[in-house]
Amino acid sequence: MLPAEVLVRAQAEMLDWNGSGMSVMEMSHRGKEFMSIAEKAESDLRALMAIPDNYRVLFMQGGASSQFAMVPINLLGERSSADYLLTGQWSKKAIAEAKRYCDVNVVADTSGSHFTTVPSADSLDFSPDAAFVHYTPNETIVGVEFAYIPETGDVPLVADLSSTILSRPLDVSRYGVIYAGAQKNIGPAGVTVVIVRDDLIGNAMPTMPAMFDYKTHADNGSMYNTPPTYSWYLAGLVFEWLLQKGGLEAMAEINRRKAEKLYAAIDGSDFYSNPVDKVCRSWMNVPFILADAELDAKFLQQAAEHNLYTLKGHRSVGGMRASIYNAMPMEGIDALISFMADFEQRYG
Repeated sequence: MLPAEVLVRAQAEMLDWNGSGMSVMEMSHRGKEFMSIAEKAESDLRALMAIPDNYRVLFMQGGASSQFAMVPINLLGERSSADYLLTGQWSKKAIAEAKRYCDVNVVADTSGSHFTTVPSADSLDFSPDAAFVHYTPNETIVGVEFAYIPETGDVPLVADLSSTILSRPLDVSRYGVIYAGAQKNIGPAGVTVVIVRDDLIGNAMPTMPAMFDYKTHADNGSMYNTPPTYSWYLAGLVFEWLLQKGGLEAMAEINRRKAEKLYAAIDGSDFYSNPVDKVCRSWMNVPFILADAELDAKFLQQAAEHNLYTLKGHRSVGGMRASIYNAMPMEGIDALISFMADFEQRYG
């Protein structure tokens, strides 16, 4: 979900942005009106995440799935291999794509646990000659999350932060590349944020299309082609909303309390359970299983009758999944917990 305040503001500005006489979606991406929107969005994101000056912020298209290819295309250079951590379906897809371009060394594989845990920090043994190390800090489907940042020395660390970006403070300087699809904590689908260190730009494979070269986008202010202007604008409104709410420190406290409250309700029940190791439970995606899977359809139907939507778990896992991104208020958590308790009383 998006913050209600953001949607109301976008509604008010739909037909006429800032007295321009145009909707944002009607503007030229190179006109002074949209340029001001783009510049403010980047400035606010830099402030929120304390992004160092030696990193470029790119607003791109293609989602995180395009970055599965763009990362090796831009970071391999003269090297032929990269290290990957396999902890769920999204890192699995990233690995499959990377294998098109290089040798992939799977440093850790938690599939044996059905991806309900992550490797310990001291168990990771990275290759000193790897071009980069890639991991997915939060796997949305199974709701498993890293509580630490892997230490990779001089090897650039790459993270698919699609589902945890902006949920808490992050030391950007620990990473070579961060990428994130917008549709979790940034804004609506359509724009992908890529934060890349300066020294990792300009090394793309020479046979790749210009659009797959980070340098193309960095040199052109993310406007080599027409960008998804309205998604970029809405992302900027979300950044502004987050700053008004106290920034990422404030969001971290809210998100921690939301997750703890929902997990406590699950753990305190004999009717619901969560399969993920407690030390690596996601703040953003909370899967839970009913004691009787035959009741899943009834649970979802009655939840919708109580205005609780999109709770069906991913088809590969089953059960339920509550995604509680930044814009989900504590009232939403309380409503879900109340419904779960009532359902358990009637069917448990």
